[in-house]
Amino acid sequence: MASDHSVPKFANDEGVAEIRIGAREFECMGASAPFDHPHVYLDMGSDDHIVCPYCSTLYRFDASLKQDEQQNAA
Repeated sequence: MASDHSVPKFANDEGVAEIRIGAREFECMGASAPFDHPHVYLDMGSDDHIVCPYCSTLYRFDASLKQDEQQNAA
């Protein structure tokens, strides 16, 4: 990721199993503070999904979303 871009952060405040996001590299914070877990940097690489090792949220890349945008999966 280019240094002129900040790494997006995503939170799972609703406790859903899967979240679609518009970035392949990001930080998972669990839920918003004060209920967050240690913020972890995750990189999907060439895959289209990744699971956070702390909160088990499945993040799935969706190219139709902006880089800092998230949507709960249906």
